[in-house]
Amino acid sequence: MGFLSWLSGSNDRGLADTTYSGRESASDRASRKRREGHQRSIAKAAAEAERWEQQDRRRFGGRR
Repeated sequence: MGFLSWLSGSNDRGLADTTYSGRESASDRASRKRREGHQRSIAKAAAEAERWEQQDRRRFGGRR
């Protein structure tokens, strides 16, 4: 492949198959990051709810 072969654009599919094979695409990476962030936020919310529940039990002496 020559130095300026990318200008012609005729070998995009072949270039993608060889040069970028095995790499995660930008859209795949963004969706993975979004999923991971969502999973973290669920765990964080659950931990905060549990802390609130424990404080509530201590405050009212477990009579709920």
